[in-house]
Amino acid sequence: MHRRPIAVDDFVVPAAFALLKLVLHAFAITHWGYFRDELYYIACSKHLAWGYVDQPPFSIALLALVRATLGESLVALRLLPALAGAATVFWTGLTVRELGGGRWAQGLACFAALLPPVWLAVDHYYSMNAFDTFFWTLSAWLLLRALEGGRPGTWIALGVALGLGLLNKASVLWFIGGAFLGILLTPRRDALRTRWPWLAAAIAALIFLPHVAWQVRTGWPTLEFMHNASANKMVRTGVLEFWLQQAVVMSPGTLLLWPLGLVALLRRGRHRVLGIAFIAVAALLVASGSSRPNYLAVAYVPLLAAGAAAIERIASRRRPWLRPAAVAGVALLGVPFVPLGLPLGSVDWHIAYVRALHLQSKPQEHTAEGDLPQVFADMFGWEELAQRVAAVYRALPDADRARCAIFARNYGEAGAIDFFGPRYGLPPAISSHNNYWLWGPRGATGDVLIIVGGNRADRHADFASVLLADSTSCVHCMPYENHTPIWVCRGLNKPLAQRWQEIRFYN
Repeated sequence: MHRRPIAVDDFVVPAAFALLKLVLHAFAITHWGYFRDELYYIACSKHLAWGYVDQPPFSIALLALVRATLGESLVALRLLPALAGAATVFWTGLTVRELGGGRWAQGLACFAALLPPVWLAVDHYYSMNAFDTFFWTLSAWLLLRALEGGRPGTWIALGVALGLGLLNKASVLWFIGGAFLGILLTPRRDALRTRWPWLAAAIAALIFLPHVAWQVRTGWPTLEFMHNASANKMVRTGVLEFWLQQAVVMSPGTLLLWPLGLVALLRRGRHRVLGIAFIAVAALLVASGSSRPNYLAVAYVPLLAAGAAAIERIASRRRPWLRPAAVAGVALLGVPFVPLGLPLGSVDWHIAYVRALHLQSKPQEHTAEGDLPQVFADMFGWEELAQRVAAVYRALPDADRARCAIFARNYGEAGAIDFFGPRYGLPPAISSHNNYWLWGPRGATGDVLIIVGGNRADRHADFASVLLADSTSCVHCMPYENHTPIWVCRGLNKPLAQRWQEIRFYN
């Protein structure tokens, strides 16, 4: 069977909803402050490399380009994530057409794709995750077209999409593994007798190769990072809890589409590959026990598309009432959950709204949360931190200030010092956390350190002189970032370059 040609009409509905997605994010783009990871990403973009402890290089290189052309404002940083989210919505509509749905089904699927709190959240701030969802969606669409007797160019495009996706986030390996299993278990395995799938795999591997070489050269830091995060940071999730959380992160409104879509994919031999791929990825995440429920969110677009197309087919069989019922159901169940992923009003309004409707989401890390979940709390307190540290730094004697370095316990604090610090006269931060450890002590000797965080006993164990100079104070931030001690420490008991090898913290 030959692939279906793309017509201009296929673009109309997806483009309209993609524009709506952009408008929604434009409304919220400057609400609240810089997110923790945005500050860290900015720091990484000043140290371009083929890899980082916690991510491949694609999103960081892209951010360096953004900073060089648009600057570092919230609007500049958050434009590309919003565009990536809009592209995901757009390709949701194209996937509907690839699965045989019409314009009404496109509209329903695209509407549903506007609602998941997890997609709204990751498309609101700069990180690799917004691009990850897009690359999964694009790859699934290209795979469908390639398996429908696509031209060699489609397989080549698939290889490029997979390669760039891997350079953005290694989780694309889950898609590759699931899709390969789906091809093996269906008549689509005939495609493996041709050269084109193997060429696509070779292209993806070639694009990803520089990052693999970086991992080898630096001792596979990402494997250590993943092990530590799984063992120490992530909340373990049982099977039932994992699937209950899907209803929250993906929005209850999408429950009317994606279970039906999964059944539709599995029942239709032509499209069974994507249904098997979803099951394989879900099984892998559930079996791990320590995977965040939102990790599966990247795999849902084919299911939303197939579900909308299935409802359209059922409605056409003398059930016209099903169309308005489906739209109303998706809206009524989905729209109230939008504020879980996007800051649409003041902080006080948000807190009151979520509490009134009992929409609190469950924490996914072993850290206590305050009046805001971590996805929002990590947008508060960073400039205040830099201001407090700057006051301590300015109070030092001139001789101490000239040789003083600032040590932060995590990349959020270090990123805040690096981003906000220059306006308050602070030197660059050092940290043992993730890629900051790879950047080293930056010439610091340890003679005089301002240290953010930690307890007095640990400080006295390492330094001859320890002074509690101040502590942080922030409203709505993560509790562990509030009332954090700021120490002035002198006389490290061994050279910092030697101590550096003992304090690596990949997590």
